[in-house]
Amino acid sequence: GRLYEQDCMEMLAAIPDGSVDLAFADPPFNLGKKYSSRIDDELADHEYLEWCKAWLVELVRVLKPGGALMLWNLPKWNLPLGAFLQERLTFRHWISVDIKYSLPIPGRLYPSHYSLLYFTKGKKPGIFHPDRLPITCCRHCGGEIKDYGGYKNKMNPRGVNIADVWTDIPPVRHSKYKRRDANALSLKLMDRIISMTTDEGSLVLDPFGGSGTTFVAAELTGRRWVGSELECSAILHRFESLQEDADHLDQIQKEKNTLFRPVDIKRREQRGFPISSQYRLFESD
Repeated sequence: GRLYEQDCMEMLAAIPDGSVDLAFADPPFNLGKKYSSRIDDELADHEYLEWCKAWLVELVRVLKPGGALMLWNLPKWNLPLGAFLQERLTFRHWISVDIKYSLPIPGRLYPSHYSLLYFTKGKKPGIFHPDRLPITCCRHCGGEIKDYGGYKNKMNPRGVNIADVWTDIPPVRHSKYKRRDANALSLKLMDRIISMTTDEGSLVLDPFGGSGTTFVAAELTGRRWVGSELECSAILHRFESLQEDADHLDQIQKEKNTLFRPVDIKRREQRGFPISSQYRLFESD
């Protein structure tokens, strides 16, 4: 991959038209947060939206036909930005991602999700193979949260179809990065996005590198990547040793595209009620 320590507009200007398979953007949310780069994160609403539209136009330009654009932001901003993108791309999904440990805001409903917009350049995605998820089980007894009744033998051995509401994305908490900014992206989130919209060798673009999670996920799954950040020391430090990220990603990948997580199977066996034989746990069953 290639990482540029510069403004994203400068970096994007050097990328050829129609060369990117996935453009993922997690910009500052204009909440008045203090960044090491000292950017102004407290713009007037119209100024923030105009700034976002400027780099979104560039992301649209560099996308291949059939390429995917994913925009991660608060619903407040993704509402107008989604309308802007819909004039240029094909809307596919508004994905709601559950927020863990969010704080209530007086006088408003409790905010409990981030918005992930999914657009493609053209009518159909060039690449689309979403992960399947294991059946959700009780963390105490291992039993299924949802009763599939007489449909057990009809369940796909590779898991349940993924929906557009994601409640299983955890906060960043593995030990090496426990002091990382709370807004850092989850490796599980980026693995899911990259797996769904790219193949090995595809080119992934992220103009707001942050702590480098997009780049790490791309690197460890055999994708090419390019991106920028105004201050890159955290990303460079992370890339000095990717072993913990690699171990974490390996565990993530063992727990997807399977009907039951290994930990749930073990928990059931330990409690004396193994998984029903009606389930087909393997493709050949």
